[in-house]
Amino acid sequence: MDPRLCHISQIKGISMQRILFLVIIVILTPSGYSAQEPTSWGGEELLFETFSIAGVDPMTGESGVAVTTRRPCVGNGVPWVRAGVGAVATQASTRVAYGEQLLTMIAEGEDPAEALKSALSGDSLAHRRQVALISINGKSAQHTGFATNPWTGHRSGNNYVAQGNGLVGAEVLAAVSASFESTARSGRHLGDRLIEALYAGQLAGGDQRKGRIQSAALRVADPRPGFSRRPDGVTTFISICEGDTPVSELRRIYDNVSETLGYRMLQKFDGEDIRQLKILLEALGFLDLKTNATEEENLFYDDTMVQAVDKFRLSRGLAVYPRSPAGLVDEETVENLWLAIDEIGKGEEIRSLVRDIARVRR
Repeated sequence: MDPRLCHISQIKGISMQRILFLVIIVILTPSGYSAQEPTSWGGEELLFETFSIAGVDPMTGESGVAVTTRRPCVGNGVPWVRAGVGAVATQASTRVAYGEQLLTMIAEGEDPAEALKSALSGDSLAHRRQVALISINGKSAQHTGFATNPWTGHRSGNNYVAQGNGLVGAEVLAAVSASFESTARSGRHLGDRLIEALYAGQLAGGDQRKGRIQSAALRVADPRPGFSRRPDGVTTFISICEGDTPVSELRRIYDNVSETLGYRMLQKFDGEDIRQLKILLEALGFLDLKTNATEEENLFYDDTMVQAVDKFRLSRGLAVYPRSPAGLVDEETVENLWLAIDEIGKGEEIRSLVRDIARVRR
């Protein structure tokens, strides 16, 4: 018998008949594999009934695209950016090759309108395309084919182009434009402004289809030295391949990663769990409780507590700042605290002390 089959037959809970069936599948399966794409993409010609905004910030040199649609993985097809050059959105019957092609043309000095006209001139499906591009100097061009799904159209303004098809109406792009224009001199990052504009379009009705997978994406590039970790200058690429509220998820992820003020609640913690933590740390010799401390003072998680927790974590081989947040008390820390208490023989005594603290008082 083939030694590989001998090995397989020893796997617990799998019958030899089942194994032989699997082996047959392996033998009959083609050996070449390619990256999988969503089946709804439909091959080479992708279809993204969608709305998007492409914009630039001449002051920073940033260029970016924000987009959403009721098809999966829109970030893999529609948005294209190049640091110091501009941005492209290619959608409806989507020809992804237009992304790099048009960016290269304007990088070489061609006017956006001429570049788009040249690209579409030999395209037999131009009537089904929706394409927009904008250069870093604010010059732009847009095309909406007559066969794209209604409502369909585009509009533009200073340093942006907005376009959409399959929408509830013109009010979607009106909301996108109004939002982006309102933040023109706000000093906010381009990506931040693009997400807000996209969200405004979503609130105005967005894609007219319901009950289908929705995706969203943001892509931004910045040519300034030190602003990107990548050689291509891309600073932000957030792609929500599917979700119930992908535009809101774009905002959540952007704010969390950028640590924008307001992304989390800031507070000085207090409560009975703090009192319990102090009892454990004192019993272990990491904290000296003030005998004259008020009832309220014993409930606050202060700097002394943070230092005591870090000393304890270090003693147990747990990560401390900067590898972990200062004063981190997570499930692992609590588990180690009780293990340490048991190791010094004070488990029963300390559990008795905290039992009356950790109880429902309603």
